[in-house]
Amino acid sequence: MAPVRAILPAICLTLLAASAPPQLAVADEYLPPTVIQDPQYGEVLFYFYQEDYFPAIVRLLAAQKQAQFNHHGGEAELLLGGLYLSYGNHLRAAEIFEQLLAGNVRPEVRDRTWFFLAKIWQQRGYLEESASALANIRSSLPGSMEAERRMLAAQLMIDGGDYASAIGQLGNWADSTEWASYARFNLAVALVRSGQVNSAAAMLDEIGRMDPFNEELRSLKDRANLALGYAYLQDGQPLAAKLPLQRVRLNGPFSNKALLGVGWADAEVQDFRRALVPWMELKDRDLLDSAVQESMLAIPYAMAKLDSISQAADHYLNAVEAFYEESRRIDRMIDLIESGDLFEQFLAQDPAQTSGWFWRLDDLPRSPETRYLYHLLASHEFQEGLKNYRDLDYLTRNLDRWQSSVGVYRNMLDTRQLAYDERLPRVEASLEAADLDALVERKLELDARLNIIEENADFLALATKREFEQWGEITALERNPALGAEMVETVRSVSRRTGVVSEQQVRRPGEADEARHKLRLLKGVLQWDLEKEFQARLWSVRRDLRQAGEALVEAQRARRQIDESMRDEPAQFASLDARVSGLSPQIDTIKARVDAARERQLGFLRRIAVADLEAQKRRLDTYTVQARFALAAIYDMSATVGASTQ
Repeated sequence: MAPVRAILPAICLTLLAASAPPQLAVADEYLPPTVIQDPQYGEVLFYFYQEDYFPAIVRLLAAQKQAQFNHHGGEAELLLGGLYLSYGNHLRAAEIFEQLLAGNVRPEVRDRTWFFLAKIWQQRGYLEESASALANIRSSLPGSMEAERRMLAAQLMIDGGDYASAIGQLGNWADSTEWASYARFNLAVALVRSGQVNSAAAMLDEIGRMDPFNEELRSLKDRANLALGYAYLQDGQPLAAKLPLQRVRLNGPFSNKALLGVGWADAEVQDFRRALVPWMELKDRDLLDSAVQESMLAIPYAMAKLDSISQAADHYLNAVEAFYEESRRIDRMIDLIESGDLFEQFLAQDPAQTSGWFWRLDDLPRSPETRYLYHLLASHEFQEGLKNYRDLDYLTRNLDRWQSSVGVYRNMLDTRQLAYDERLPRVEASLEAADLDALVERKLELDARLNIIEENADFLALATKREFEQWGEITALERNPALGAEMVETVRSVSRRTGVVSEQQVRRPGEADEARHKLRLLKGVLQWDLEKEFQARLWSVRRDLRQAGEALVEAQRARRQIDESMRDEPAQFASLDARVSGLSPQIDTIKARVDAARERQLGFLRRIAVADLEAQKRRLDTYTVQARFALAAIYDMSATVGASTQ
């Protein structure tokens, strides 16, 4: 059978597969990777995969209340069902799962989900709900699930007393897996309960002869041999009973009853000497076992039959003394249980794993008295009660931590209020100094100016500082009077014919002309560069103005948010103050309810434990009375023999 711990991950995988894309082939142990889009859902999964289910539930419910699951609402609801299941809240978990099954779910996912729900209901004792869930499965399940489903259906029939239907279900088992062995054993149980003992004996003998390959099948083999052996004993066939009883392992969980049965089989055929062999082996084992207690009476009975009267008397005296000491230890154990200290030791065993449906008490506290609880811990009722008590204790300690955190929340709120009061004047001063309207007007002016520059192709308006200075220097030089003067030279000439001397003004090129030429060249190059860069600079300036406009819009939005925060913050502080002030009374109320439930659960555990121990004590008292009567009979026999001898 699949372990109980595996049910929660399996059902969560199956249900989450319902939300996977239909075209993906989702295997039993595979799901496509999920991209976490809601941080709160990721936090819930963090605790879930650590099997720390209570913090996961708290965070999931808080996130749901605040509507923080924008992308994983469906998966979160399914996970919540699994988490409720981890605490045994099957009714709420089943509601969530059934809501899923009512939707558009693929048939294979629906069938597997109904199967897991059927297992859950059956393990909790809700047989009708389990049968109803199985009835909703419409097709065969994959792999070993189908065999387990059929076995579960047969088990529900046996538990419900419908042995004929169970026999019909199990009698048609065809596979050769380990499930076939379980089917034959349950079939034998159904046959015995329906009165068909001979047919059941053949089944049990077949199981008792098998060659098991794991511990579960070895235990099943021992159970079958034990059941068959005692069935033969009750039917008056002691010789037939010995063979199956001797096939039971000497160190298995059923070895004590098997040894006792082997002894009684020999005793039934008057072979008391051989009967003493298994009984002597048995008497040195744990006295808490009823088979061991019975062997302590069977040994002197066999010795008396062998005429070893004195040895029989000694063994009866030893049995009376042992039963008396054991009864006193049980009384001390009952006192320990009544005080409640024992259950506190249970809780201190494993502080890391504090709660959850899958918690199991694997090790008892180190105490001489706790060995009396091994049988009790094997019962489903006590384990479930102990889990509930442990969960309630965990809730109590968790509420204590929450209560101590209220003061921290109060300090945080006061600190936040103080910081707000200190920053508010500075924020208000900064807001007054920031004239956003003027900045908006300035931006509009720059837009208009840039439009004019573009229309007029005013390349000089977009020049850099250095370029503008160069342009100014060239312009200033052009206006220099020295560069405007011309160089004129007077040339005298003498006529050879007349001998007359004449003068003539002749213009000569000089430094001014050369300077003017260079200025024109420089100005042309500079203008060329400015006109070439004009469009790129115009685009860059427009981009900067656009970004400035966006920044102004964002600043105006931030200003409105700041104004809203300044207006709403006092109300938020008042609301938080009311919530923090109301936490302590709420926690106190919840804690009172949890404490009351914890006390009721503790009383329930005490009653179960005390009732079990008192039953053990009554059995010891019965055996003590039998031993005393047998001892008295031996004394009478000895006295009669002595009188006749005289």
